[in-house]
Amino acid sequence: MPPRDPEENRLTRRIGRYARVGANVGGVAARVAGARLMGRDLSDAKNAASLAAALGGLKGPLMKLAQILSTVPDLLPEEFAAELRTLQSAAPPMGPAFVKRRMQAELGPNWEQRFARFDREPSAAASLGQVHRAVSLGGRDLACKLQYPDMQSAVEADLSQLGVILALQRRFNPEIDTTEIGKELGERLREELDYRREAQNMRLYGIALRDEPLVNVPEPEDELSSRRLLTMTWLDGKPLMSFLDHSLEERNRIATALFRAWWVPFARHGIIHGDPHLGNYSVFEAAGRTGGAVEPAGINLLDFGCIRIFSPVFVAGVVDLYHGFLNDDRDLIVRAYHRWGFKGLTDEIIDILNIWARFIYAPLLDDRVRTIADGVKPMEYGRKEVWKVKQGLKSAKPITVPREFVLMDRAAIGLGSVMLHLRAELNFHQIFSEAIEDFDIAKLERRQAKALKAAGLS
Repeated sequence: MPPRDPEENRLTRRIGRYARVGANVGGVAARVAGARLMGRDLSDAKNAASLAAALGGLKGPLMKLAQILSTVPDLLPEEFAAELRTLQSAAPPMGPAFVKRRMQAELGPNWEQRFARFDREPSAAASLGQVHRAVSLGGRDLACKLQYPDMQSAVEADLSQLGVILALQRRFNPEIDTTEIGKELGERLREELDYRREAQNMRLYGIALRDEPLVNVPEPEDELSSRRLLTMTWLDGKPLMSFLDHSLEERNRIATALFRAWWVPFARHGIIHGDPHLGNYSVFEAAGRTGGAVEPAGINLLDFGCIRIFSPVFVAGVVDLYHGFLNDDRDLIVRAYHRWGFKGLTDEIIDILNIWARFIYAPLLDDRVRTIADGVKPMEYGRKEVWKVKQGLKSAKPITVPREFVLMDRAAIGLGSVMLHLRAELNFHQIFSEAIEDFDIAKLERRQAKALKAAGLS
């Protein structure tokens, strides 16, 4: 019988986490309930700031869940969503003692002999782990991602408290049934704990983007990886945020790379990168340049923990909706929503869904060079549509958001946010049309099955 994993969902760790999360989130819930009884506005800015402070202080999984919730339109009051969007994903790095223990646990007592060099100080920190630079015995530059201790316990404790947040949502907006949202977030976050699965996701994206010169994907090193240690090739690059003041031509090149990195795998393999955080990309420079300013050649994708694999039918729904809007074909639009998993659709609900969908699709339908916001101030972008959806839902019957829709919508919003930062001016219609030009559901089924098998995910 193998020895018991000392970090395997420790009950004592979970209880401690329950207490801290429950006290922080529950305190906000109590104040919100009191406001409701007294007839005050539920979306009080003080309550919003308190919730953000409670979650931000904990770091880790629940904070990540809160960030995802903040990107779903009209799920939370704007005051709450704005506060949650300010939360940072980075947790304080763990010290050398943790690094030594983790590496010994994953690769054995002689782990250092398996590297030509290993930097004990982390080069980056995130919500679930930290990254160290290393060099293989063969001279290959590597990145080693080490998962923080007791993350499984933290995830399970935080998921149990996710119900508290969703209960708050139901007070704010009972028109949206969040049952499936909770299930989806739980499943995706549990997947992120398994770095072996992330290695498979990475391999899957390498297959999906192998013919894209604007996008680089690292390669996993299976012999130096485990469930809590992911070793991959190191990709040199500069932070995407450092290019916001570069020329329009350079910003457009980065934006094109991002757009293709997102839409090509989705249209051709039914997968999306579900965490479009600015820190999950870096920019690599053009080959052959020496000195001077960095000239962007494309982007590196750096994190593959939150990858969503969609059914070909769902992907077909996305394409259907595009053609439905483009050709003013209501039957095709309705078929798209059915393919996404929406139930009990009425004409009223379809019209409400169309408000948000037309907003998301607008840059893809407009056959001209434009920015994502097209003249609308970034802070105002989408607010009018959210308000219309909110008003429409008040008179409609409750609507259940399908599971697969959650990360699709989050990724689309996240990608749009990056485009807003870059102030890119592109013909998004043309790039999208190229991505889906040979779309065929049967062809997608075959291509997806082959790629999943090659990546070890079938």
